[in-house]
Formats: sequence, C-alpha cells, structure tokens
Amino acid sequence: MSENKNNFAFGKENYKWMLIGLGVLLLGFIVMSLESNPQGQGFLGMTLGPIIILAGFIIEFFAIFKKAKND
Repeated sequence: MSENKNNFAFGKENYKWMLIGLGVLLLGFIVMSLESNPQGQGFLGMTLGPIIILAGFIIEFFAIFKKAKND
C-alpha cells in the first residue's frame, strides 16, 4: 500500500494544453470585442473571432481526451 500513485484525473501535459486552450478562447473573445462596426457585424466579430474560439474548443477537446503518459 505504499504506492506513490498520482490521483489526479489528468496529467501535467493535459493541464498545460487546457491552459493553452483557455488562452486561445480568451483571445477569440478579445478579438471579437475589438470590432468597430455596430453589434460586431464586421470581419473580426463575425469571422475571425468565432474561428479562434472554435480552435480554442478543439484544443480543449484534445486536452481532455489526450492520454497521460505513465512515468
């Protein structure tokens, strides 16, 4: 019973990718808020921002389902 087993749900690499994904999501929302057209109807609010946010969610999905290495 003296095993030094890690009881965390994810590994260190998973948490690193989760933080990167959150940063990308935040960047997407910031890009959308920079839109100068009313109600965000320009390129930044309607095209670039949502693409960046989608990339952030894909990174989060990858981070959750990535297998942790058994060190």
